[in-house]
Amino acid sequence: MSDFINTVVLDSEGLSAWIADDRKISTMIQIFYDQGVTLAIGANTMIEVMHAGVSMPRLNWLLSRVRVEPVTEQSAKAAARLLKDTGLHGHKYAIDATVAEMALRQPGPVVMLTSDLDDMARLCGGRVRLMSL
Repeated sequence: MSDFINTVVLDSEGLSAWIADDRKISTMIQIFYDQGVTLAIGANTMIEVMHAGVSMPRLNWLLSRVRVEPVTEQSAKAAARLLKDTGLHGHKYAIDATVAEMALRQPGPVVMLTSDLDDMARLCGGRVRLMSL
């Protein structure tokens, strides 16, 4: 984590691990936060992590520490183009594409914490550094 990083994007697994206070992820995020790195998630990532067992006070506190990027018509069209360009399609990849699209338009250098290295590598190309959870 010594390289300069401007933005860290969390996918749903990254956000879920942070909500669950996973030691590795929480420590990593605290280091990024202490270095002034912007933490970002897509608005639809919140939907993916919501379930009956989620602590809403913890989730709300964590959300106060990140920039939540909206999914707009323009970003949805760009995500659809990513899917088309990579030959991926369908609901299995739809949210991944919106997360990738959002990561690609963040101020760089950008790192993404993800559990889905293969699909995100296809969607982001080499423009986002991927870190496995």
